[in-house]
Amino acid sequence: MLWHAYEAATSTAANVYRLSRETVSPFATLLHELRMRHDVRQNELAELIGYDQTYISALEIGSKGPPTAEFVDRLVAGLQLSSSDEMALRNAVAESERKLTLDSDAPEELYRMVAALRRRLPELHPAQARLIREIINLPDVVSREAPEPVRRLRRRRKMEAPM
Repeated sequence: MLWHAYEAATSTAANVYRLSRETVSPFATLLHELRMRHDVRQNELAELIGYDQTYISALEIGSKGPPTAEFVDRLVAGLQLSSSDEMALRNAVAESERKLTLDSDAPEELYRMVAALRRRLPELHPAQARLIREIINLPDVVSREAPEPVRRLRRRRKMEAPM
């Protein structure tokens, strides 16, 4: 946090903008990138898909949560997005969800893990968040790799190991 404040105070306007882009949701970042790639201003996009410009702005700065499926459908149609851009957009919406709901039959340990994460979330560094994600994805990596065969150690006989 302190480093971000220092960097923001001592950098140019471009660096301040880059810093603020790092603090928003994946959806907010992608929406901005798509709009820039299609060379469309916020008010033009709002008119194109039938939403207010202030809503587009709120989505881009991250003050609004991920949008509805209707918004995404209109955005896909309005910008005539490719199937890969549409998939990336829908993934970004899912990754930007702010709420987490546990199943009622979730194990107690899962509740404890979520509670601990909730307590520490405000102070986590992006590197810590990345490590947690890597750990969570570890079973996927492990299941794809062939396990190494177990090497059994051969017992030494008394003659082989002089003491």
